[in-house]
Order: sequence, then structure tokens, then C-alpha cells
Amino acid sequence: MHAIGIDIGGTKIAGAVVDELGGIVRSSRVPTPVDTAALEDAVVEMIGELEAGERVDAVGVAAAGFIDAAQSTVYYAPNIDWRNEPFREKLEARVGGSVVIENDANAAGWAEFRFGAGRMVSDMVMLTIGTGVGGAIVAGDRLFRGGFGAGAELGHLRLVPNGVACGCGQHGCLEQYGSGRALMRMANEIADAGGIGQSLARAREEHGALDGTIVGGLIAAEDPGAVAALRHLGRWLGEASASLAAVLDPQRFVFGGGVAVAGELLLAPIRESFLEHLPARGYHPEPDFVIAELVNDAGVVGAADLARVWVEEHA
Repeated sequence: MHAIGIDIGGTKIAGAVVDELGGIVRSSRVPTPVDTAALEDAVVEMIGELEAGERVDAVGVAAAGFIDAAQSTVYYAPNIDWRNEPFREKLEARVGGSVVIENDANAAGWAEFRFGAGRMVSDMVMLTIGTGVGGAIVAGDRLFRGGFGAGAELGHLRLVPNGVACGCGQHGCLEQYGSGRALMRMANEIADAGGIGQSLARAREEHGALDGTIVGGLIAAEDPGAVAALRHLGRWLGEASASLAAVLDPQRFVFGGGVAVAGELLLAPIRESFLEHLPARGYHPEPDFVIAELVNDAGVVGAADLARVWVEEHA
């Protein structure tokens, strides 16, 4: 049973035919149109292209934003002009088959749970460390969505009262301390301070500004200033993970996104901070901390598999 997964990003739409084991049979990619009507057309065209010559039983579409519990309506999308958009209904009318809509972080987390770093556990939390912080929760082998479908927005866990302003309208969210954007802010602060920040300061002067590629390269080279920024970021993520463990008690934390390519350099401070902030340390079982495995394919693989699950459950 093959399913199609579509992952709508801010700059590109990725799609793939995915088999029952999470393997990609065929894939496609196009730029994301700005106009919503053109975006819908692009998704429909991609589905038609991918299903040609294949037996496809379901289509899953992943996008950033709040999706209702019925996996049908997009309440709100931050990068697309969708407000209470009945996207599933529109697509099903045009493609003639079952379509499921899912939050992109949920789709990526589900893919890791089923086919990647979350295999062999029943309860998992995934944090995707990109420009912001995405979240996914699997509890008792099932994806957690919440009563309204908008759960697991872990990037907006309040971490620092009256802290840094967040785009969600609040202050002190994890996203402002544990994201790629936060890493850039910390790297610039270390560059301003001199000392171990000299390499960061030189790179900033040479290029006009620090970006993820520059800081990532310095981290890979184990530059003291860049690694210090990463450790600071990791400590915030570890503190947040301890709070999440107190509520969710996962067996495993999975970290994905661009910053996660740092691997153990990121995981080490996360583990240290987690243990420092874990309630009842010494008596509370300790979860694993691992890096995501599926990388850029997680969104399409997860969207396809969630669509397959939906069809099986509603057959």
C-alpha cells in the first residue's frame, strides 16, 4: 500500500510516493507559490504527477500551523494566508481520493517514531531545532494532537517569565532560547564580548553578518566561541526537556532540524542540563537523547504514513 506525502514549506513543496516501510519510491520538488490559489494548484499537480502509474491509497499533506483534530481544516498557518482553510475538502474534490492534513512538525516526529530514531519505544518527544522550535509528541504509540488538534506546540513552552519577546505574542518561549535564531543571537553576543568570540567576530566582519552556515562551520571546527554558543543553547533545551519529562515521561527525546547536525556537541549540554533540572533526580527513570535520522525526508514520509494510518482506521 503506497501513500503520497506532501510537505509544504516556506520556500519549497516536497512530495514523494512512500511505501509501507517508509521508503521513498518517487519524489518531486517545486518552489512554494506565494498566492494560495497557485499553491493549491501546485499541490494538486504534484499529486497527479506522483500517482501516475502507482497504486496510491491515500495522500497526506503537512504544513506549518494549527490543524483541527479531524486533520481537515487549517485554523492558522504562519507562512501562508490560510485562516480556517478547508484544505482537505478542497483537495479531495480535485484529486478524487482520501486526503489527510497534518502539522509539519507532527509529520516529521511521526516519521522518526515509525522509521527513524524513535523506533522501539512507545513514548517519544521530538524537538525540531530550525529557525524556530517545532514539537511532536507520541504517547502510547499514538501521535498526540490535543483536544482541538493544535497540541504539541513545544516551541511555545514558557521558559523564562518576562523573557525575550516571541512572534506568538508572548515572552520567554523556548523558541527564543533553543532555536537556530537564538543560536545566532548568542553567537553575536559572544562575538561582541571578545575573548573566545574572536573567530566569530572576524567571520562577522568578513561576511557582514553571522549566519547558520558560518556558525555551523565554526562549531564543526570546534571553535571555542561557537561551541560556547551551542552549549548555551543546549542548556536551555535540556531545561525545557526536564519540564517536558515531568509531564510526559517519554522514553526518548529526538532532536532534529539544522542545528541538530552538531550531534554530540549539542546532546552533551542537553543531557547535563536535563539532569540538573529533572524533578526527583535519581529516582525518575532517565530517557535517551538522540539525533533524528530521516533529516529532509521526515515531513513527506510522516505525512504519507499518517494518511495510510487514517485510511486503515476509517476503512
